[in-house]
Amino acid sequence: MAIHPSAVVDATVHVPDSCTIGPFCLVGAGVEMGEHCELISHVCLTGPTKMGSHNRFHPFAVIGAGPQDLTFKGEQTRLEIGDHNEIREYVTIHRGTIKGGGLTKLGSNCLIMAYAHIAHDCFIGDSVIMANAATLAGHVIVEDFAGVGALSPVHQYVRIGKHSYIGGGTVITQDVMPFAKTSSVREVHAYGANSVGLERRGFSKERVRAIQRAFRLLLAAKLNTTQALERIEREVEQTEDVRQLVEFIRTSERGVLK
Repeated sequence: MAIHPSAVVDATVHVPDSCTIGPFCLVGAGVEMGEHCELISHVCLTGPTKMGSHNRFHPFAVIGAGPQDLTFKGEQTRLEIGDHNEIREYVTIHRGTIKGGGLTKLGSNCLIMAYAHIAHDCFIGDSVIMANAATLAGHVIVEDFAGVGALSPVHQYVRIGKHSYIGGGTVITQDVMPFAKTSSVREVHAYGANSVGLERRGFSKERVRAIQRAFRLLLAAKLNTTQALERIEREVEQTEDVRQLVEFIRTSERGVLK
């Protein structure tokens, strides 16, 4: 292993030989590091935090700190991080709260850009991108392959569906539908299917067309949500993607952005 002489690593922490800890980093008690992790410099890791392999942390990231919640009294809550994540400068990721289940979780293959914040009890899926200064309040769920634009605050308890894209500077107060493009050019609403993003993810043209047909009924047919869902189930091919979209909307507790 390579640990810079200026780094401070708690004596109880096992650092695998394949890891690198750069200048002026702090690794506190309760941190479990996987193989091939890199702390470039000035990174603060506190625990209980458990991470997988090949995670890279850039300067001044603060990972595993206690939640910004007035009810938190120092309980032993946790943060779990998967594999192959890129955590950029000044990112903050906080542990969970007892009332929220005690766990904050970040999946694998995510890019968390500079100044982004992931609050307590959030669950982030795989291959998620959070752009600069994107901010998640507590208890937010971000599903796989979603993208949260720069300077976008997300209200607590919101769900962001898989393969969705949120434009920069968009205030999110309700659930974001899977596969949707959502932005606030004039007012916050969904603009249709995230077709370019889906094609980049390898979706076939047939899969994308089925999703587009569902969104036309949701957004352009002058139907309320219940009417749109009924017509989607009658008129649109019931692919797995379409079924996931319908199920996401039906189970939304905060309503979805249309």
